[in-house]
Amino acid sequence: MAAFDPRTSDGRALQRLLDELGRLPGIGPKSAQRIAYHLLEADIEEARRLSDAIIEVKRQVHFCPICFSYATRDTCDICADSHRDRTSICVVSEPRDVAAIEKTGAYHGLYHVLGGVISPMDKIGPEQLHVRELMQRLASGEVEEVILATNPDVEGETTATYLARTINPLGVAVSRLASGLPVGGDLEYADEVTLGRAIEARRRV
Repeated sequence: MAAFDPRTSDGRALQRLLDELGRLPGIGPKSAQRIAYHLLEADIEEARRLSDAIIEVKRQVHFCPICFSYATRDTCDICADSHRDRTSICVVSEPRDVAAIEKTGAYHGLYHVLGGVISPMDKIGPEQLHVRELMQRLASGEVEEVILATNPDVEGETTATYLARTINPLGVAVSRLASGLPVGGDLEYADEVTLGRAIEARRRV
């Protein structure tokens, strides 16, 4: 495809598309260029389907007012499900973490999405997260256990530590997801932190 001159109307249109694609997470200049050229070569119907899908999801999907995961109705399907275990809340950072845990089929309680993690470098503290709403949910006395499922990185561990200290005085049991060796992994290739956590999280067999 011939190069576009950004000074022309065609060039400005392409540059605007490249700029917008470049704002997406994980999309660098090369990826933005590939996607833009694909859309240019696609027929108008394919482009319209993509545009309609984006507009539809923005119109229909919102945050659940209870757990702050994604919802298309008043509340999300999990909060609305009377068969879920309401004595347990799994706390995650983002809505996509809910989907990851649900795929395991191993958890049947409720969720609470923080909307991020504590990160002093990014000026994100507990006040910028849905911590206050979590504490309001725990005030009912129905919840017996909170499972902290933030990522095992510095920010995730900082957030989990803060939540544990905040929740413990309420008399609610607090647990943390175990982390360690992946299934099929070799000890010789494990880093010290991963191996150390695997030893700490050992269980009787």
